[in-house]
Amino acid sequence: MAAAFKTSGSFCSTQQHQWLQSTRDQILHGSSHSNVKQCKSKKIKKPFPLCVKATSSKVELDFNDPSWKQKFQEDWEKRFNLPSITDIYDLKPRPTTFSLKKNRTPTGDENVDMWNGYVNNDDRALLKVIKYSSPTSAGAECIDPDCSWVEQWVHRAGPRKEIYYEPEEVKAAIVTCGGLCPGLNDVIRQIVFTLETYGVKNIVGIPFGYRGFFEKGLKEIPLSRHLVENINLNGGSFLGVSRGGAKTSEIVDSIQARRIDMLFVLGGNGTHAGANAIHEECRKRKLKVSVVAVPKTIDNDILLMDKTFGFDTAVEEAQRAINSAYIEARSAYHGIGLVKLMGRSSGFIAMHASLSSGQVDVCLIPEVPFTLDGEFGVLRHLEHLLKTKGFCVVCVAEAAGQDLLQKSGATDASGNVIFSDIGVHMQQKIKMHFKDIGVPADVKYIDPTYMVRACRANASDAILCTVLGQNAVHGAFAGFSGITSCICNTHYVYLPITEVVKAPKRVNPNSRMWHRCLTSTGQPDFH
Repeated sequence: MAAAFKTSGSFCSTQQHQWLQSTRDQILHGSSHSNVKQCKSKKIKKPFPLCVKATSSKVELDFNDPSWKQKFQEDWEKRFNLPSITDIYDLKPRPTTFSLKKNRTPTGDENVDMWNGYVNNDDRALLKVIKYSSPTSAGAECIDPDCSWVEQWVHRAGPRKEIYYEPEEVKAAIVTCGGLCPGLNDVIRQIVFTLETYGVKNIVGIPFGYRGFFEKGLKEIPLSRHLVENINLNGGSFLGVSRGGAKTSEIVDSIQARRIDMLFVLGGNGTHAGANAIHEECRKRKLKVSVVAVPKTIDNDILLMDKTFGFDTAVEEAQRAINSAYIEARSAYHGIGLVKLMGRSSGFIAMHASLSSGQVDVCLIPEVPFTLDGEFGVLRHLEHLLKTKGFCVVCVAEAAGQDLLQKSGATDASGNVIFSDIGVHMQQKIKMHFKDIGVPADVKYIDPTYMVRACRANASDAILCTVLGQNAVHGAFAGFSGITSCICNTHYVYLPITEVVKAPKRVNPNSRMWHRCLTSTGQPDFH
């Protein structure tokens, strides 16, 4: 539920105040950060009227209004309506060239003209399926204080019966941006395969991210089924990656000069924001260009999606690092295995890897504050673990504990803050602490970052990449632009890019998954 909330009226009960402060941003970002305005307490006689309001991007909702659900759903439909080239062009569709009937063997009683393999434009999938009875339920995501059930529908992805491009006239381009991620080559491969199934013959790859649009000497790479057939057997990106890029106008100038009709952009939050800017600039210039994104981030930190491709593989590889740390720690006298995992904005990899390994005693993520020193600090707990177990394993996300470190203020080419190294800091602090108290401790520090990023996609990610790549092409031929191809509530859907780039998705400390992680590690609160 992507809405910003505010309160109005003359009351502020404890339960409602807590709900307003924590639950609403958990709906948006999975965090307890809130933009809610606090209401001032006044002495009033009970019963008092409920006067909570919610403000979405276009409409203000008063929960006292009996029709607030209808207004919410109308606003939701507007926000999640998919942008299309038909918004600026008066185009007539043509019958699709995508059909798998030629690969089927009809029986004698079968009408070969009937094939129910297309998605209707009115098909929808539910974004959420759990009905919470109370805002105090674990992981509750509520729209109003009563946790009323409101259906939130999004557009189903897949091939349509009608398309808005002549395949033989289409020039399609693929670009991979940001850092490496398992599955990039799988997506590139499937986009090319599906484009050729439609009949597209002019397919190119833009080398080294957005840089390939403007850097002199970087030429577009002609792509075909024959060329990309086996690239999924390797990690990395067949097209190369880079961070940052030129101004949006310069990129669109290049798109226009190259006569590109479809642009498929593979990347994370920053890349999605760039793709949406390109989409808007193309609309401004009234260019018939479909810009479709495919969410790529091992951090799994893009809003509204179940997961992004590369995440499952990253968790699997991270688990190997944890297992190595476990063996090292258990084999040493007072061994402490310390593993730092990726997670710029969120702790999903650390949480899931800790859960899947079952060998982690302490999991530290950026969404849950902690202290190292003091009676309730991490170091005191490590003392306890060495006394009781003789060894321990700690897993920390790269963005965790940044409040304990001196900020560098530096940024990378994409504008992302370069974090201070929490892994090295913890390694030094642990060594110093046990030296100071006269207890021997053997710290084994492992940082598998680049091993995790560069490997080939596992089976689960390979399937996800295959479907996301196919659906990206289906979306472009259906005339959609400024959308991303993703999976929500186990179903493949299209979402407007504007709805997924509002903020990074973060682990909800009140979610059942985090509670499961705490049950597995047995760790206390470190504050």
